[in-house]
Amino acid sequence: MLSPQLNTNPHNTQEALLLHLKKQGEMTVAKLSALLGITEMAVRRHLTHLQGEGLIESRLVKQMRGRPNYFYRLGKQANSLFPSGSDNLAKDLLQLVQEESGPQGVTKLLKKRNEMLVKKMKDRLVNKDLSERVAEVAKFFSDEGYMTDWEKLPDGSFVIYQRNCALHELASEYRQICALEPKLMEELLGTKVIRKQHMLHNDPVCGYLVKEQA
Repeated sequence: MLSPQLNTNPHNTQEALLLHLKKQGEMTVAKLSALLGITEMAVRRHLTHLQGEGLIESRLVKQMRGRPNYFYRLGKQANSLFPSGSDNLAKDLLQLVQEESGPQGVTKLLKKRNEMLVKKMKDRLVNKDLSERVAEVAKFFSDEGYMTDWEKLPDGSFVIYQRNCALHELASEYRQICALEPKLMEELLGTKVIRKQHMLHNDPVCGYLVKEQA
């Protein structure tokens, strides 16, 4: 199991493997085997698992002599495992907006951002039924760090679960983020969305009931 954020002191072999790729870029199985002090077969097992998680990519490179060789590098999804200043930047920007324009300014900015997300998602949602749209929206939030899944209820409605709050610190200070989220989901799904559970109210998840409009 990987730590929520990696540092220079890995807790297991997979974290050490990711850190080596982060520091040195593309590497072969043989190189990783030497650095990690494990067999090439063991390296391949770890690589297969990490590729399945979308954290590692590979490419086949032709050699001057002998057979082509696979080189492995970090995938885009691995970026979230390493320290980033984006949280501080977002917090600073919202603070500046609040100082300049008050809470209404923060709300206006967040609404604009949600409008941008709706436009960004438009092509992924067009010509799809509600269950397909729910799946796409859940995947979008998962990719954003919310550990999202969903289920269909016997009455034909759906529930979307966010099991991690990717913006917990920001949302604790700027409640507009949470206040606007059901509306964002409604815009994406084209139907009514009601938040039934809320992590900031000490629920274990954020749960959204999605009902198809008659």
